[in-house]
Amino acid sequence: MGDREELEPALEAASELARQYIDDLARRHVGPRADSLAIMAALGRTLPDQGVPAEAVIREMAEAVEPGLVASSGPRYFGFVVGGALPASIGADWLATAWDQNAVLHAASPAASAVEQVAGEWMLDLLGLPRGAAFGLPGGAGLANVVALAAARHAVLARAGWDVEARGLYGAPEITLIIGDEAHATLEAALQYLDLGRERAIRIPTDDQGRMKADAVAAQVRGVQGPTIVCAQAGNVNTGSFDPLESIADELEGLPNRWLHVDGAFGLWAAASSRLRHLVDGVERADSWATDAHKWLNVGYDCGFIATRHPEAHRAAMSTTAAYLVHDPTRRDGWEWVLDSSRRARGFALYATLRSLGRTGVRDLIEGCCSIARRMADRLAEHPGVEILNEVVLNQVLVRFTPAGPDDADGHTREVIRRVQQEGTAWMGGTTWHGQAAMRISVSNWSTTAEDADATVDAILRAHARESTP
Repeated sequence: MGDREELEPALEAASELARQYIDDLARRHVGPRADSLAIMAALGRTLPDQGVPAEAVIREMAEAVEPGLVASSGPRYFGFVVGGALPASIGADWLATAWDQNAVLHAASPAASAVEQVAGEWMLDLLGLPRGAAFGLPGGAGLANVVALAAARHAVLARAGWDVEARGLYGAPEITLIIGDEAHATLEAALQYLDLGRERAIRIPTDDQGRMKADAVAAQVRGVQGPTIVCAQAGNVNTGSFDPLESIADELEGLPNRWLHVDGAFGLWAAASSRLRHLVDGVERADSWATDAHKWLNVGYDCGFIATRHPEAHRAAMSTTAAYLVHDPTRRDGWEWVLDSSRRARGFALYATLRSLGRTGVRDLIEGCCSIARRMADRLAEHPGVEILNEVVLNQVLVRFTPAGPDDADGHTREVIRRVQQEGTAWMGGTTWHGQAAMRISVSNWSTTAEDADATVDAILRAHARESTP
């Protein structure tokens, strides 16, 4: 099996099924209707001795997994800060699959190298980052944090006379790590991966919106000597709030050996809007930045973005050499800027998405999602027993529900979330915010309309009104 005669019917089946899914997306039950155990049973657990024709495999697989598909790319999915996939992204990704380019080296694909370079320069421009910054396209903002902190580790130790790539951390000068109390879990994972230690980091207390307190940062920084890495956040995953980036940059200004990293997985996109740009004041003064394109930019999964002010440190932390590798220092080799070597050419979808939107389209996407988040928060807040816990400064809304009956608010809030997920009009997850259960609404999809927002609010209020009845 697998000869070229199978290609055309396999592609036709895939195209037909993909179009059908996209056409039905806005009408689907948003959450899954089956769990993984049921889907595994439908897929078959025993590998067949003989191969199956490609078209049959495509159709049978689609039928088996269909009940477990989540309409996360649809207009009423508000969970986990997940974006959809814009038409240009889908089309470019289909081509990327057909072209099957390895984005590891310029020699492996000049096309992948060129499109990544252009798309990366556009990203720097949109996000207000230094024109000469180095950049790469990792799998997501979590791995972007790893790359950024690897570059930071290299830079601060090199200034102290230590080559960490050659000698490791045994005997190295100690690095002071400063993070916020509500830093994202992927940042802690990055510390773990790089042997910097999650528990060694100095944690800065946060205010009632999850922002690092500027005076607490100042107090810690004043006592610092030696290599120092500070990690700030642009867009708290619960509230959407921003650490005081300008104040933090001011405090670090006089330190001779410091690195400021900004984890902006979705919040960094505020820079693309003149209305929201004040939220990231000072971000350009950092040394590295991490964000996602597959969140708010609505590039299909997966595509992250990492940029650093210091190309030499960035390249030193990531690249290696081998005799068989064809390297041209005047051309872009993608693997010098990310952890993975052989990888999908993510730049095609990123380029296509950015060009299809243009500068004003990106702005309208970001501002539109924020307006819808505000609309949903305002409508919910009008009803008894509904409390908005956060200042809705971006695209995140935290909601808590208090029952009229004897049930506790935590239990009722979790029950409202469960009912909404089960009913299927929309899907959003829950969280615990400052010891309280809350519903977390993340508005990140290009196709979400005011009508989708209203239908979702109606579903939420129906679930809230049911109180404790089964």
